[in-house]
Amino acid sequence: MQFQGERTFSLPVDALFARLADATFLAACIPDASPVGAPTPDSAHCAVRPNFSFVRGSLDVVVNVLSRQPPTDSKCLLTSKGIGSSADVEATLTLSPVDDKTKVAWTATVVKLGGLLKAIPAGLIRGAAQKVIDDVWAGVDAKLAESP
Repeated sequence: MQFQGERTFSLPVDALFARLADATFLAACIPDASPVGAPTPDSAHCAVRPNFSFVRGSLDVVVNVLSRQPPTDSKCLLTSKGIGSSADVEATLTLSPVDDKTKVAWTATVVKLGGLLKAIPAGLIRGAAQKVIDDVWAGVDAKLAESP
């Protein structure tokens, strides 16, 4: 299952890349996330209480930055585990300057579903995943607005 899209931000490429290639920043953009442990730019761990009827309890989510090619390309792996469920999602970001802004072309691929998530209809998973993606981008917008 794959998702993709584009977003435009009013930051220069270098400044935006520094944020979007940082696991600490990315984990802070996940809705309803509480940090766990000491995050680093390469890896951040958080607990998330998802708002989905088919996922109970909390999820342990780890964001690992797999590669960086400043100032344009980064790839990360988001691993989530909960009671009876797990998912691995690989996200790729490609940044390019557009006037004084930056366009981000992104792709998110669900590389593995485990446990009870395998039994849930693909349409339900797709809808839930799209909502999470939209919420994370809203979190990115909010965190960038907080920054000077």
